[in-house]
Amino acid sequence: MELHGKKIIVTGAAQGIGASALRAYVAAGAHVAALDIDGAQGEAIAAAATAKGPGSAFFIACDVGDRAQVDAAFDAAAVRLGGLDVLAHIAGVHRHAPTHDVPDETLAWLFNVNVNGTIYTNGAAYRHMPDGGSIINFGSESGLTAEINNAVYGASKAAVHAWTRSVAREWGKRNIRMNAVLPYIVTPMYARFREALSPEDLAAHDKATAEQIPLGGKFGDADTDLAPVLLFLASDGARFITGQLIPVDGGLISVR
Repeated sequence: MELHGKKIIVTGAAQGIGASALRAYVAAGAHVAALDIDGAQGEAIAAAATAKGPGSAFFIACDVGDRAQVDAAFDAAAVRLGGLDVLAHIAGVHRHAPTHDVPDETLAWLFNVNVNGTIYTNGAAYRHMPDGGSIINFGSESGLTAEINNAVYGASKAAVHAWTRSVAREWGKRNIRMNAVLPYIVTPMYARFREALSPEDLAAHDKATAEQIPLGGKFGDADTDLAPVLLFLASDGARFITGQLIPVDGGLISVR
């Protein structure tokens, strides 16, 4: 679990799970490049984490759905960090869509950020990991199970799962390990998901959550339930783990 001096890039670092990961990595002594499209919040999160130490963080604006921006941001981050050991690719988006008539704009946006963004950031990290490293992608149980009102998002995350497992086989020869975390964690994205549900669907969702999550009957906390897993996957303690889809969900998947 030792991360002192590790060089890490975190995408989606301005809020939610990304901000939690950034704080945890800096607290463990790592040096972190925080990437996000939200400049003001990203700068504030990085500065606050650095003030607490013992590691440090700095912010670079980046839209992960834009290949040129990704390449430029990763090049700049690797220069400033002095290399790259870990990528925690957390940036992602969610939007509801009627499955019988998915708007082209919604389809393009979801897949560009969630799928293309994963491919762009992973490829950029690969080029800066000549001696190996760890890439942590973010999938979703929506990409494993049938969920009402969530098929398009689930399809984008299923693509992330397939990419992660396939590329893990290829890049293992370079000593790059690739895993995907599937979190059931309270985030701003989850709050927006709840807001978009009808009262009936929300009640059904809460009832199912209470029944199906053995540990507490509710979504987990990013700082206490997920951050320790991200610390482990970034550490050398996870050196023989790759190609895995790792649910952090209070047991939801195991009991469905």
